[in-house]
Amino acid sequence: MKKSGISSYLSLIKFSHTVFALPFALIGFLTGAREVNFNFNPWLILTVLLCMVFARSAAMAFNRWADRDIDAKNERTAIREIPAGIISPNAAILFTLLNAVAFIVTTWFINPICFYLSPVALLVVLGYSYTKRFTPFSHIVLGIGLSLAPIGAYLAVTGEFALVPVLFSVAVVTWVSGFDIIYALQDEVFDKQQKLFSIPSVFGSKISLRISEVLHITAAGVLLAASFYGHLGWIYLAGWAIFTGLLIYQHTLVKIGDLSKVNIAFFTTNGIASVVLAVFATIEILIG
Repeated sequence: MKKSGISSYLSLIKFSHTVFALPFALIGFLTGAREVNFNFNPWLILTVLLCMVFARSAAMAFNRWADRDIDAKNERTAIREIPAGIISPNAAILFTLLNAVAFIVTTWFINPICFYLSPVALLVVLGYSYTKRFTPFSHIVLGIGLSLAPIGAYLAVTGEFALVPVLFSVAVVTWVSGFDIIYALQDEVFDKQQKLFSIPSVFGSKISLRISEVLHITAAGVLLAASFYGHLGWIYLAGWAIFTGLLIYQHTLVKIGDLSKVNIAFFTTNGIASVVLAVFATIEILIG
């Protein structure tokens, strides 16, 4: 067995993929900060960031633990840390538990509502790992898990729910589930063989791509609605236009029978899109 170090655990939890949720958490945080006239302290920023790290680390490690036998059978995923023997299953589940506890404890330092809702958040992000065993809509559940970032950050600042962060969360659900369907095209045949559920394995590539397009159109529409209800001006709208353009672009990269650019569509394009939107939204909120 290979020695497992920090880099192995960072790979296990795909730390680089925080680029999907973290920018939207920033938008939620700043939207909430604006509501309280930016009256918050650096400690709050730190605890929110730690919650993001702990919750996501627990979710990804648990997903790898739950799917370890499935991953071992799939040529594409057999190189992952657990089936490859880099990290043991026991180490992965211990890592999950430590991060889950750290997440709950950290929410206690934020405010009561975040603390009380923390087990619910963990149930969603951990429960996702088993959904592919009984429903093709696991992509939606993944989106819901990541959508907790903007509304959770807003709750951390204000202690209450509001329409605008909910709109951003809905946008995350549709955006993430849309590009996860594209990513799942790689495993369409494997999922059918293993009797696993996904949009591609149930509906096929052609319909799956159409579903992904509808979800991304919805995401763009909801983000546009957020600009209206959140009183976000032309700077935000410029970011929205780039974000939407990148959504359109990724659908030109993936074609039925040609999945060679799936990783570009999945990670690069969506990662850039989320960062761009967050940058423009931040400028709008701070100086717009």
